[in-house]
Amino acid sequence: MIIKRWNSMSLILRICIGLVIGAILGLLVPGASWIAILGTLFVGALKAIAPILVFVLVASSLANAKGGGMAKFRTVIFLYLFSTLCAAVVAVIVNFIHPVTITLAGIDATQGYTAPGSMSEIIMNLLTSVISNPVDALAKANYIGILFWAVVFGIALKQAGDVTKKAMSDIADAASKVVRWVISFAPFGILGLVFDAVSSSGLEIFTTYGELVLVLVISMLLVALVVNPLIVGLTLRHNPYPLIFKCLRQSGVTAFFTRSSAANIPVNMELCKELGLDEDMYSVSIPLGSTINMDGAAAVITTFALTAAYTAGAQITLPMAILLSIVATFSACGTSGVAGGSLLLVPLGCSLFGISNDVAMQIVGVGFIVSVIQDSLETALNSSGDVIFTATAEFLEWKKQGKELPL
Repeated sequence: MIIKRWNSMSLILRICIGLVIGAILGLLVPGASWIAILGTLFVGALKAIAPILVFVLVASSLANAKGGGMAKFRTVIFLYLFSTLCAAVVAVIVNFIHPVTITLAGIDATQGYTAPGSMSEIIMNLLTSVISNPVDALAKANYIGILFWAVVFGIALKQAGDVTKKAMSDIADAASKVVRWVISFAPFGILGLVFDAVSSSGLEIFTTYGELVLVLVISMLLVALVVNPLIVGLTLRHNPYPLIFKCLRQSGVTAFFTRSSAANIPVNMELCKELGLDEDMYSVSIPLGSTINMDGAAAVITTFALTAAYTAGAQITLPMAILLSIVATFSACGTSGVAGGSLLLVPLGCSLFGISNDVAMQIVGVGFIVSVIQDSLETALNSSGDVIFTATAEFLEWKKQGKELPL
């Protein structure tokens, strides 16, 4: 009965319970170090599945991508990708203005870290990592190599038969299901992580976590209320805020509580119908947007990767940050559809700075602690953007035809 009632609670509530219990135990019994093993096991499971998840998601996505008829949707696809890149750049700027460093439980983030040299050295290291043996890349969590070989295999599999493509899709679904199973244990993992942090550093650790949340919130609000309206306004030469606020109110609020862009697709479809958009257009662009329109995910990947870099004492240059923005944009498009899925791509950004996988996954663990706010905001930004840019692409065609815009 207790287990059934526990499983019936939302993941957010269970995470909150784990967080509170972990903090209380850290204060009352700081010497009970065995409690921290829960966090170690949780982070270890994430480290184990993340490389496989990235590989199969990207490869399956490319193998099963439909090329026909995409010319009609080139405007909305461009807007999706451009806004995602802008979100990553905004996150870079906010993190440059207010860099955040955190204390990692049981790990010296600077140990074994060698700062990258010049930009040419970074590019050379990147190219060397790219052509790493694919099996070795998976074994050693070389995310740049994993991403490259996933793209290569995905493109090669486009010529495969339907049965092979279906099998690849099934493997990607299975990997996502395994991630869901691992994330279902997040409350216990977070209990262990919070206990370890509080028992060693006290409650002031939550001040640092609060700073990290603040950076994320500011980045996403800037994208939602400044960057996206600017993109829409410049595209349509029209006041963008009626459309922006309508989409945030009707799509963003719902997505905030469901925390799933895929689950919010019916809400977005109904909103597109209400706006009078072409069903042939939005019936494709909305599901597509739930996969490749990832403004929030790009901001999260960028922020956590930069936090890991600052924690390790890295000196981040603007060219390095721009490179991170591009990688975050590309990798965000392959984000898993599960809650917290973007966090599993943080090591990909960390790898650009030479940050070890151990440190990167500890940062991911911190991400799950703050995911109560982070993941809800991220999903709200992503899902509302699906309608915003679908409508923008449609309204642009209307303007060319001399039609009046409804907003």
